[in-house]
Amino acid sequence: MACSAEVHSDKAVSPEALLSPRPVGHIGIVLFDGFALPEAAAIIEVFQSANALAGIERSGRTPYDVGLLSASGGRVASSSSVFVWSESIETFRPADNFRALFVVGGTEAHNALRDERLITWLRLAYLRSELVFPTGEGRVVLEAAGFGQSFSARHYGESHYQTVRNAPAAGVLTVPFSPLQAALSVVEADLGTAIAGQIAGWVAPPAETQFTAILSKSASASVSEKIQAAARWLEANGDRPIVIDEAAQVAAMSERNFLRRFKIEMGVTPSDYLLYVRLNMSCRLLIETSLPVDKIARRSGIGSGGRLSKLFRKYLGKTPTEYRSSKRHSRMSS
Repeated sequence: MACSAEVHSDKAVSPEALLSPRPVGHIGIVLFDGFALPEAAAIIEVFQSANALAGIERSGRTPYDVGLLSASGGRVASSSSVFVWSESIETFRPADNFRALFVVGGTEAHNALRDERLITWLRLAYLRSELVFPTGEGRVVLEAAGFGQSFSARHYGESHYQTVRNAPAAGVLTVPFSPLQAALSVVEADLGTAIAGQIAGWVAPPAETQFTAILSKSASASVSEKIQAAARWLEANGDRPIVIDEAAQVAAMSERNFLRRFKIEMGVTPSDYLLYVRLNMSCRLLIETSLPVDKIARRSGIGSGGRLSKLFRKYLGKTPTEYRSSKRHSRMSS
């Protein structure tokens, strides 16, 4: 039985494009006993969310069909002893090319290296897949199928993925991002940044930044409800031009009293807090999206890429581009 799912390219997809006929994208997730359930669940959730969002725009039509696959089909046990139901790899029809094939590892993946039927199927599926993404022991399985470091992986890391995600031009085993990020990249290429970004907010924890600790103080028990409400309002409206008097009205205080109370309870002025909100938003967009710096500056309420660069140099000691590069590198290394 198939696990059917009704689920960031920098181009937003127009309503006309969403409504135009588009073939269903087949997403395959190959599992082995002992697989990591959170990784598989994250992939499924991305495409389920995309189906739910895009289905609304397409009058109920969904863009993805997700199938859990295993060598023989039937129950597959995760590393946490949770069982899922899978289809046999042989149910995949040659005409149904995979939009993306995820080869998820598992403790029993090494035993699969002796399964010639599985290895033969992987070779054929690889050639019929737009994107092949191995994780964990799945890399070893693909290597056994002949797709090691020396193999030119033309189905992995080309076109959109190469330019947007800086994926390698060859070698499926050199993986620059997680299964979750790979799934989001597929959705981004197909449905646009807006939908992919919304899904990322649902399924991925927000990126930690240098400003997270400052902003999290607004939830502290030592901060009064009125100041908490004003801080939350600043966070919710930081992407647009605002004046501090509006936040004072939220707190039901005069502007003078509000400025004094906010500084005492939060440790920073409302203007500084608003700036940290915007810088935090900019940092997260740099880490989690491939949007250009100018667009990030506008979306964060900062205005221009030049002003954002000045603020980054002042508060972080590097340019937005340098910040993005360093954070992505640290994420890949973790």
